[in-house]
Amino acid sequence: MRIRWKTLLICIAIPLAVGGAAALLTMGSMETFGRLNQPPLSPPAWLFPVVWTLLYTLMGIASYLVVTSHGPRQAVNDALRLYAAQLAVNFFWSILFFNFGAYLLSFLWLLLLWGLILATLVAFYRLSPVAGYLLVPYLAWVTFAGYLNFAIYLLN
Repeated sequence: MRIRWKTLLICIAIPLAVGGAAALLTMGSMETFGRLNQPPLSPPAWLFPVVWTLLYTLMGIASYLVVTSHGPRQAVNDALRLYAAQLAVNFFWSILFFNFGAYLLSFLWLLLLWGLILATLVAFYRLSPVAGYLLVPYLAWVTFAGYLNFAIYLLN
């Protein structure tokens, strides 16, 4: 399979742009986050941008595999709509959690995100198993984020 570099770069740029926009809108929030009572297993603050950059890159590669798959156009479009929905929900989670400090609401929002990621993973897998597997770390990280989010709600 020949790599379509322009398409690949666009697919990677989209989730990185969403993450970058969320980071800009929540700038300075890691200081506030650091002052919160943290649950056991809380990672250091520097790890979050590293992990998210990796996850957004994997999402972009997965979406590229779906865009360039030879699956039925309707299935590809449906999978990409799910993908767009989960990216939008992901974007707004940061704002709910960091800007508004709405820890319970952001946890409930994260449950919605988790379900959308799972649905996207399944839809991607059906079109390209590798694309589905590339979303597994994202689902795992959001599961862990759910633990952190709920524990922060309880502790603060």
